[in-house]
Amino acid sequence: METITPARLLDALNWRYATKQFDPAKKIPSATWEALEDTLVLSASSFGLQPWRFFVVDSPAKREELVPVSWGQRQVADASHAVVFALKSPLSAADVAEHTSRTAEVRGVPRESLAGMEKMIAGFLENPPYPLELRAWAARQVYLALGNFMTSAALLGIDTCPMEGIDPASYDRILGIENSGFFTVAACAAGYRHPDDKYAALAKVRFPKSTVLHHI
Repeated sequence: METITPARLLDALNWRYATKQFDPAKKIPSATWEALEDTLVLSASSFGLQPWRFFVVDSPAKREELVPVSWGQRQVADASHAVVFALKSPLSAADVAEHTSRTAEVRGVPRESLAGMEKMIAGFLENPPYPLELRAWAARQVYLALGNFMTSAALLGIDTCPMEGIDPASYDRILGIENSGFFTVAACAAGYRHPDDKYAALAKVRFPKSTVLHHI
């Protein structure tokens, strides 16, 4: 595997910002978008359970419909692409069984050899070893995928804007996923910054490394 340099990584992360204004005329090349879709599939999750779905909103009409339920933010309509990140709830032993079967298939091992793993994950969901609200836990997994998507996009020179300022229930209705077992958590617009977006030139505001990072 080829690796990038630390400087290249930090350049991409310093270049990245939550884009407020996208150029509607600029579209992400299909090969680049395909790679970004793959980064979603490859995202990490606890136990590898993947309690999520990613909805790419291709319809311009639906994207316009999402604007009013996104606090009027036009990024969801003007960007080249828009992805809605949804969690699965409730999670059950059936989800663990599906994950176990898929693991056996991909790794070419007998399903029964994974019985211990299956029992452990199912037990975690049924009786967590610490106070845990499973829907909130699933949402945290979704945010892992969102962060992975944004970092990957930055490395490819693609702008993004994560969006929590949305009405999730209205998103579910507009996307037609009500009663599907999946619920909107956040959205992310992806494309290219508009030359007039004043936020692109602002300095990135972060607390000093010495404040937020401690070696113990």
